[in-house]
Amino acid sequence: MKLNAGQSGRRHGMPYVDLNLLTALDVLLAECSVTKAAQRLGVSPSAMSRTLSRLRTATGDQLLVLAGRTLVPTPYAEQLGERAHELARNARAVLQPANSTVDLATLERTFTIRANDGFVDLVGASLMAAIAQTARHVRIRFVSKPDKDARALREGMIDLEVGVLGTAAPELRTRLLIRDRFVGICRTGHPLLTRVSAKRYASCSHVVVSRKPQFTGPVDDALALLGQSRIISMVVPTFANAMQIVRYSDLVGLVPHSSLGSASPGHHAESEGIEHFELPVRTPAISVSAIWHPRLHADPAHRWLRDTIFGICKNASP
Repeated sequence: MKLNAGQSGRRHGMPYVDLNLLTALDVLLAECSVTKAAQRLGVSPSAMSRTLSRLRTATGDQLLVLAGRTLVPTPYAEQLGERAHELARNARAVLQPANSTVDLATLERTFTIRANDGFVDLVGASLMAAIAQTARHVRIRFVSKPDKDARALREGMIDLEVGVLGTAAPELRTRLLIRDRFVGICRTGHPLLTRVSAKRYASCSHVVVSRKPQFTGPVDDALALLGQSRIISMVVPTFANAMQIVRYSDLVGLVPHSSLGSASPGHHAESEGIEHFELPVRTPAISVSAIWHPRLHADPAHRWLRDTIFGICKNASP
């Protein structure tokens, strides 16, 4: 550690303390030798001797005095020994790079994640299994997505957001989790399933999912290019609502493929009354991302959460 000359006095109204002296004091009291202390700190013996003089001036005590050919600590230096060592150690800890590891076995933390119900259904059970296996004291709180306002991330009200990017906050960090697509859903045995065309699809009564006070979306734009328009009879707030309504009615729904979960082909959910089909029109792909504030970017526990969710999504991608 390089020892700067420093100076005593006051700067900007505050007493100035050269913390280099604290490290030097710790080493000098441990070695009781100017030469050995200089070697440990990588400075010359003359520089170390000058530092000892500064320490004597600062403390008003000789600290180390000759006893024959060796230096011995004064009674005051003996009192300072343990305190100086602890303070120097703490100062080094404060000024070192942040810890990049975390003990997951002992980690106790609650993470709040804002996501829609489809994503919770997709990753919830797998995320709980990962936590139970590696970080059993961690808790997850999923909260709903009333909007895409970045304030919740900026103010620390949530730790992570999952969804389609829709905020202008430039500082937020993102990572793509899933590339998804919209699919249609209807009850098993619905007449539409015999032949899905744009005209037959548009002629059905539809239930749509929206948090906004609007009934139309990208699929309506695609239908309009073909001179078609669909009949929207109901708007609901969640994909689970739409699936339940479709199961017990003739309404046709529109959901991301990932929200089907076990309702995808070959799984038991189809026997429970729901089938899905590819849309007869093209709609934009859906890019679902993890979004977080840079304040948490280097936090090892938060990084573990992000990596865990990414791994789950990679295996569950539609």
